[in-house]
Amino acid sequence: MKYSASKENYLKAIFHLQYEQSIVTTNAVAASLNTKAASVSDMLRKLKAEKLLIYEKYRGFKLNTEGKKVAAQIIRKHRLWEYFLVEKLGFGWDEVHEMAEELEHASSKKMIDRLEEYLGYPQTDPHGDPIPDSNGKIKSYRQLNLLDLPLNKTVQVSAISEQTSGMLELLQHKNIRIGTKLEVRKKFPFDNSLELKIRNQAPITVSELVAKNILVKDDQA
Repeated sequence: MKYSASKENYLKAIFHLQYEQSIVTTNAVAASLNTKAASVSDMLRKLKAEKLLIYEKYRGFKLNTEGKKVAAQIIRKHRLWEYFLVEKLGFGWDEVHEMAEELEHASSKKMIDRLEEYLGYPQTDPHGDPIPDSNGKIKSYRQLNLLDLPLNKTVQVSAISEQTSGMLELLQHKNIRIGTKLEVRKKFPFDNSLELKIRNQAPITVSELVAKNILVKDDQA
């Protein structure tokens, strides 16, 4: 079934919020989409009528099985387009989110299946987020926050949690990308900043704000 771009945006927003807190509130969706609570309530009634979500009185709502399946396919389209734009067209990882937002709504499942095949079935997008498979399943793996990493342990950057253009531009400037191998050499208690050593580069310092948005996995994983 084909849904409007607006409905797809709501489903995607609820999916991400639900991942963090299981039951989602109207105000949380309004804040996520930068819209009014009244508009959210109206859309929720439509999605409930289409049997895509479950409402729990006085608590909130969540996507049902069908709603999660639809949302996962939207996310799949978005992340595959981001991968294509970065890996095949040479855009920076800080440039592609808005373009992928447009492309995700205009893409048929057949086109996306062909795109995935052409790209060689990538597992993650340029920011390290897992790409759902054609059945909507999302592979998960253990990641650590850079702030929680012990000293002198070599790890690989696996994802970036805050993906604003400003954050991504800063990381690009510091030569930190998905797949970058690094280790924490020193932690500064004064402001919780970290000194990092990236292979073949002089040590660099990153703030606590930057460090908490960098997710890593074991270098051998």
